[in-house]
Amino acid sequence: MAVYRIFPEKDTFISTENVLGNAGKDEVIELGGYPDISGTGHTNRILIQYSTVDIKDTIANKIGTGSYSASINLYLADAYELPIEYNVYAYPVYGAWDSGVGKFGDIPTNKSGASWQYRQSTETNAWLLNSYPQYVTGSYDTPLNGGGNWYTASAGFNMEFTQSHAINSTNDVNVNITRAVQLINSNTLTNNGFILKLSDDIEYNMSSSIRLKYYSADTNTIYPPFLEFKWDDTTYSTGSLTVLSNSIATIGVTNNKGKYPDIGKQRFRISAKPKYPVRAFTTSSVYLKNYALPTASYWGLRDENTEEMVVDFDTKFTKVSCDSTGPFFDVYMDGLQPERYYRILVKTTLDGSTTVVDNQNIFKVVRNG
Repeated sequence: MAVYRIFPEKDTFISTENVLGNAGKDEVIELGGYPDISGTGHTNRILIQYSTVDIKDTIANKIGTGSYSASINLYLADAYELPIEYNVYAYPVYGAWDSGVGKFGDIPTNKSGASWQYRQSTETNAWLLNSYPQYVTGSYDTPLNGGGNWYTASAGFNMEFTQSHAINSTNDVNVNITRAVQLINSNTLTNNGFILKLSDDIEYNMSSSIRLKYYSADTNTIYPPFLEFKWDDTTYSTGSLTVLSNSIATIGVTNNKGKYPDIGKQRFRISAKPKYPVRAFTTSSVYLKNYALPTASYWGLRDENTEEMVVDFDTKFTKVSCDSTGPFFDVYMDGLQPERYYRILVKTTLDGSTTVVDNQNIFKVVRNG
């Protein structure tokens, strides 16, 4: 599987509404710029961290030495009064922080982890307000002290990562942070996670209540945040196989067991044959001969219950491979949510016609085997 996901070891959001409050166990994490009832502008920012061990293991034992991309992904839970266009920014965090066990609005205020003013529990280790180390900055010009510290550059590379949203956007977060992950993997950048924020002109907004709420690592839904790695693992060698060209064909997965533990890798084999093969003098049935799919063939996974694409067709990262036996692709089961059903789809172009093959090939990922 050239798409693999790891899930956060911790996340929270910090808010100027309660500069000492922690939200490390909230089911949602928020970005925003909005006024309160007194007319004071407020803002929310997200802190999220993925395990260094998981990052290095994925690169060393799954991706290898080839190129890859890595993106922070958050699913939108709710949103209010969004502008027509806006940007989400992500930066590597400077300084270790505690996730905490609080929730936004706790009474009395929970101080067990990171807040707007402090990065660790019980009001210890305040976020820097001045005298920043090289390439590090923070919210030095905000009405309220704090708000996090982050790298703007590291080892000569820009550490500002941006995603733009327009009026037709899903408003989910998908920010490419590949360069930062590469530096973490090489031990050039200390992994303290990432801070996500809106642009300065939207934070502390007074004209509308701009709020974006995303599912957190503590959500009870199937939409936790994840760091998604993508790479090209394709191998394509047809051997003695003929490449299928007839659009009237039978294509399907031949070795789907229907249930897999959430560990390891599964290779799915594809049978591809003309529905009406050309007659030939042969000692075996022409119906048993397998074919190779064209190089422009891709696989995808769809959640069987929500009908959302979990792994969408990608012309670079979900290409179908081929060897002398036939077409195939690999799926890492530990990169999928357990106790869910997934439907396998294959997209290919035959005789000038693009088709998505859906033979109701469904499998379940079972937790802990």
